[in-house]
Amino acid sequence: MDTGLGASQREHWQNTYERHPHMYGAEPSAPARHALEVFTARGARTVLEMGAGHGRDALWLASRGLRVHAADFSATALEQLARTAQEQEVADHVDTHLHDARTPLPLADDSVDAVFAHMLLCMALTTTQIHALMGEIGRVLRPGGTLVYTVRHTGDAHYGTGLSHGDDIFEHGGFAVHFFDRALVDDLARGWDLVEVAPFTEGELPRRLWRITQTRPASG
Repeated sequence: MDTGLGASQREHWQNTYERHPHMYGAEPSAPARHALEVFTARGARTVLEMGAGHGRDALWLASRGLRVHAADFSATALEQLARTAQEQEVADHVDTHLHDARTPLPLADDSVDAVFAHMLLCMALTTTQIHALMGEIGRVLRPGGTLVYTVRHTGDAHYGTGLSHGDDIFEHGGFAVHFFDRALVDDLARGWDLVEVAPFTEGELPRRLWRITQTRPASG
């Protein structure tokens, strides 16, 4: 993927959030509800959400008592998130980070107990960039910490259709998606403990996704 696609996707998401504030509503996603159960069972207190958007999941996690680092590359979305955090009186539990997933995370090593990413890893990222991002997630996650992420996969109806950018990236309606196969999931889990790969659907198409749970091995 060239830098032109990355820039066009950032502009596309920025414009989308400006035209459709709070486009995903206020209710948390089903993967976020699952993630909270997993994180709570493992005693997590701090969580990084990547691709937080306007904050429906980040704010819900904060309302359940977690300290949330909400990262996204859309400044407009993060402004909406911050305003809603003030309105919901959870601003003291939320930190926002303007961040492009192609760059290092703005967090210290071993600084969060859990990471959540709903469809962030299957955005317009090359396989090489996805591996680099997984390395960054492993860096900021404490030993024994948990990652829950979701991706659209190659069984999805949109896979192989629309505008192809190579590397299993296909664009529909201005949105580019990297569709995962199982080999990529397994590659990304090397050095981790892979707990679960659960299929589910979402939306009207419906989109076909996997929900992946994996843990960073405890030190020693």
